[in-house]
Amino acid sequence: MTSDSGIQNQASTTSSDPTEAGGPLAAGSLQGKRALVTGSSRGIGADTARYLAAAGASVVINYRQKAPRANKLVAEIEASGGTAIAIGTDLTDPAAVAAMFAQIDEAFGGLDILVLNASGGMESGVAEDYALTLNRDAQVGVLDAALPLLAPGSRVVFVTSHQAHFIHSTPTMPEYQVVAVSKRAGEDALRARIDELAARDIGFTVVSGDMIEGTVTATLLERARPGAIGARKEAAGRLYNVSEFAAEVALAAVEPVPAGNTRYVGDLSSFTPGS
Repeated sequence: MTSDSGIQNQASTTSSDPTEAGGPLAAGSLQGKRALVTGSSRGIGADTARYLAAAGASVVINYRQKAPRANKLVAEIEASGGTAIAIGTDLTDPAAVAAMFAQIDEAFGGLDILVLNASGGMESGVAEDYALTLNRDAQVGVLDAALPLLAPGSRVVFVTSHQAHFIHSTPTMPEYQVVAVSKRAGEDALRARIDELAARDIGFTVVSGDMIEGTVTATLLERARPGAIGARKEAAGRLYNVSEFAAEVALAAVEPVPAGNTRYVGDLSSFTPGS
């Protein structure tokens, strides 16, 4: 199994506003490709889907409950000349996941890019084990269901945070602990599949980023611990916004798999020993 060693403090950077240049990917560079972005009706997932569609990919917008928001994104992509469909799926329900991939197979005939972006665990009113069910079990379940559709040369991207990626060596805020531990468990479960994926000629990249301004997680964390995002921003020097981080996720879907299968985005000095 490939490890995530070889950390470098020089994290990747993008334009301050990727949308100014029409997105991070060249127009037409993904023509004929097919992509699924989980949790893509808003935030990082939505912008990732926009970038992939702008480059020519046919994109599946996956959502759990907000159909109007997902359908609005599909209409936006189509109005720009792209191709997209929206599929509502509870990723913790194996039967629903199987039905989603059957629909994708019927619509697109396969997949070339799978972005595992959906996550959660800080929401109110969820079951005690929800974070682990979604952030670990559902990620593996989606990958398993996707494998028959993933073509040779395709790419799987798992989106996480530095706070989760480094949770075994760097403590995080108590309010985020459950999510961080479950996200790292999901990453580890997916990393255990790297050799299997490589044998199928499928690349696997983890995109790990610092706290992202404007995300649901940041909003919930700020609500639970007022001042948390400002404090992290001061420590890091700057935080990426949603569109900037989504650009890195989109690039991870097409650029060569990095050393350790990990693409780091944002400051690492608070997470790496001796820095």
